[in-house]
Amino acid sequence: MSYRLGVDVGGTFTDFLLLNEESGETFTAKVPSTPEDSSIGVLNGVERICEESGVSPQDIKLVMHGTTVATNAVLTGKGARVGLVTTAGYEDTLQVARSFCPGGLGGWVYFVKSPLLAPLELTIGAHERIGADGEVVRDLDEDALRRDLETLKATGEVEALTICFINAYINTDHERRAAAIAAEIFGDTPISVSSDVVPEMQEYERTETTVVNSYVRPEVSRYVSNLQAALEERLGEDAQLSILRSDGGLASARASGASPVNMLMSGPAGGVAGAVYFCEQAGFRDILTCDMGGTSTDVALIQDARPRVRRETIVGDVRVRAPSVDVRTVGAGGGSIAFVPELTKALRVGPESAGAVPGPACYMKGGEEPTVCDANVVLGYLPSDVQLGGAMEINREASEKAVQKVADAMGIELMEAAEGIIKIVNESMFGALRLVSVEQGYDPRDFALVGFGGAGPLHANALGILTQAWPVIVPPGPGVLCAYGDATTQVQDEAARTYLTMAENLSDEKLLADLRELRIRAGESLVADGIPADTHEITYQADLRYVGQAFQITVDFSEEELVEQGLALLTGQFDAEHEQLFTFKLGDGHEILMIRAVAKAESREIKMRMVGEESATLDDCLLHDSRFYFDGQWHDAPIYRREKLHSGLEVPGPSIVLEMDSTTVVLPGHVAQVDSVGNLLINPRT
Repeated sequence: MSYRLGVDVGGTFTDFLLLNEESGETFTAKVPSTPEDSSIGVLNGVERICEESGVSPQDIKLVMHGTTVATNAVLTGKGARVGLVTTAGYEDTLQVARSFCPGGLGGWVYFVKSPLLAPLELTIGAHERIGADGEVVRDLDEDALRRDLETLKATGEVEALTICFINAYINTDHERRAAAIAAEIFGDTPISVSSDVVPEMQEYERTETTVVNSYVRPEVSRYVSNLQAALEERLGEDAQLSILRSDGGLASARASGASPVNMLMSGPAGGVAGAVYFCEQAGFRDILTCDMGGTSTDVALIQDARPRVRRETIVGDVRVRAPSVDVRTVGAGGGSIAFVPELTKALRVGPESAGAVPGPACYMKGGEEPTVCDANVVLGYLPSDVQLGGAMEINREASEKAVQKVADAMGIELMEAAEGIIKIVNESMFGALRLVSVEQGYDPRDFALVGFGGAGPLHANALGILTQAWPVIVPPGPGVLCAYGDATTQVQDEAARTYLTMAENLSDEKLLADLRELRIRAGESLVADGIPADTHEITYQADLRYVGQAFQITVDFSEEELVEQGLALLTGQFDAEHEQLFTFKLGDGHEILMIRAVAKAESREIKMRMVGEESATLDDCLLHDSRFYFDGQWHDAPIYRREKLHSGLEVPGPSIVLEMDSTTVVLPGHVAQVDSVGNLLINPRT
């Protein structure tokens, strides 16, 4: 038997999903995250899931992993010391940036610029110049460059080196030669070259992206290589580790170490991939996703089973030119702390989180502050006799004691305070959902809402009421859905080139020929990882704008579509998207800025598991009777075992559906149905 393992590291828990590729049988596990070294939690979870499933570690051949190592390096400022080699006269590119101060009109008054990731004292200018047309204006002065690099090396501070020359995206010769000289002097120090990392115009974005790649590269490379070695020791030498990219595809361990800038949003992309996987099989292609974990909530919009991908990734105040799933994050999680400021006496929730340690009060791990999780326990949504992850007990008295702090500070009753906490966190998530739907021209009522993550199903029904997005879908194993997404996605890479061509001056044949060249480049990384070229699935993208605009929109298409419809396919898609976002379109003056090819490994068929026990009645699925507090009163709420529910059964609200990794609340006036895939579909009762 061959198994694949999906691993997702979150702020509070690390989730695991073990998948039998032949039968579709799955096993899940959750272990506390280990923020000091997330690989410890990964290895602890591998040991637990193998022990609980009875599967031999040697039977696991593929490990797909969503990681926050690169993200945390940027957020905490603990990346490498980066040296920068740029064209002489452009040493201040990062300092000048876009001359933008965030905030209102007076933002410049209080804005404090973060330290440069490549400090000026470690920046040198190479005497060279390539024109905007790609012609060499001034040859590279190799002798001067060698002297400057030796001086830079002598400082002993450079842990990673970046090379980024002006207009190198169109002619790479000088960067290649500079990289070769630098390799002679710096030896094993990792070197990132802009024409490899992001061969696109706009020197600030290209420089910043390549510097960030260098900044996180030593940390990511060390983490990936150490984890690969540890997995090979436990699972066998043929175990393959892949890391989830920000755009929802997978990259091999080798590619991840070389281009870690593509991993900055690795974690949230896994949940989106898992949601698309289950919902598409159930016939839902337009969905809003809400991934609520212990620390934060990630939301995204998926149209026609394709996540919206933006061509930039934002982490803190760092903005890089790397593709990522368009996920918006708010500091609203199960561990978000509720508090009442002394000045306003107005209840606030988050963004500060209790995290994995000390955690919510109900976990009895030292936490004493009231959290969203504690409010759910007080209200009865999270029954106090449930065990999270199969091994964690819930202490209701500790939750009541914590939430009472909020009640006392506001002069209200305990239950009113707990319900207030839940309403505020729901509104916070609703605001994030509006960002990806209403504010981009989409009506949430035209979408289904998917709630997952450890805490998502607790709040999904309430969010359905706020958004009016029905049905509310809770996939199987919602608490480990990110790990499911990691386990079911494909290895991919891409190649791009700056185009800067008016559509009206371009022929279909010329565009197709240029795309086919990119197709070969995009597949080189996959071939290097042992994936034959004849198994690659190829799609294409183009970035368009109306001439004179300062921004662009990306359109996706296949070779077959281009052959059939020609350039009208690109301009038509762009016009439709522009009208969707900005309510108007021009119909002409289309400029193609970038073209790219995306190569994916051939998808492997995974057999779906059987859902529930076909002979079971709803009464057979009953665990025990309980109650919860909603809308100012108590309601009797039976608790059902999800693993026994099967297609055709209806679970009327008020009720609770319990499983190992999450708990689903069905509110009064609603009903949950089980579909053939195993999703819970919650709708208002008619």
